[in-house]
Amino acid sequence: MNALRLGINIDHVATLRNARGGEHPCPIRAALAVAQAEADGITAHLREDRRHIRDRDIERLKAEVDLPLNLEMAMTEEMLAIALRVKPHAICLVPEKRQELTTEGGLDAHRLEAALKPFVQTLQDNGIRVSLFIDPQAAQVEAAARIGARAVELHTGAYAHTYAQGSGFRIQDSEKENHLLPESRILNPESFIRQAAALAHSLHLEVHAGHGLNYRNVGPIAAIPEIAELNIGHFLISEAVFVGLEAAVQKMRSIMDQARNQTPQQVRGEA
Repeated sequence: MNALRLGINIDHVATLRNARGGEHPCPIRAALAVAQAEADGITAHLREDRRHIRDRDIERLKAEVDLPLNLEMAMTEEMLAIALRVKPHAICLVPEKRQELTTEGGLDAHRLEAALKPFVQTLQDNGIRVSLFIDPQAAQVEAAARIGARAVELHTGAYAHTYAQGSGFRIQDSEKENHLLPESRILNPESFIRQAAALAHSLHLEVHAGHGLNYRNVGPIAAIPEIAELNIGHFLISEAVFVGLEAAVQKMRSIMDQARNQTPQQVRGEA
């Protein structure tokens, strides 16, 4: 089975810095520590309101850290101009609302297909790989393929929430049309992720996943063979308060690698 990449989102190092102003803690230093821990990439979200990562952070991350930079951003002309100037390794297009604490759901690629297609094309014509952060639904995966994105990042927030609650959920009427799962079954959202990953892979999209992943719930997602990359941030930055960033990243890597050699059923103790 192919190795699974680990990208670390350092946004919340910048959140802590911005709470007091000044320069500490430095997100660039955090990125260098992550590189030392042998992560595969850095993710940073440049929001419209600059609540955590700033423009200068993005420029320094690209110039000073020897890891691929994955820039999360909204589909706006301002962000397009920044991306074309900085030229990160990759762009992940995400939905963005000023009032949200964190990204609350996937980009509606199906509804925004006409607008996304030329936007994505411009970025990829300039050598920047584009992924779309989407909910694990067939309609969204198929739209991403038609748009021409190179990758999708499957939103694992519903899975993480349900895992924490220890319960399944019923497919909603709006989801039945996606033909991922039979009607009226009680399922863990992991099933949506597994089947969306398989569909994306069959459409020649590289498959990533992230949001709400931690030591306890990452195993079944890491075991999905079509997933090539996990992007994890808030949990690892929080854990670093107690054990240090390098140790937190190394433990996550160990759990991911162990799970990668098992099936999701084995990870859950069902086989």
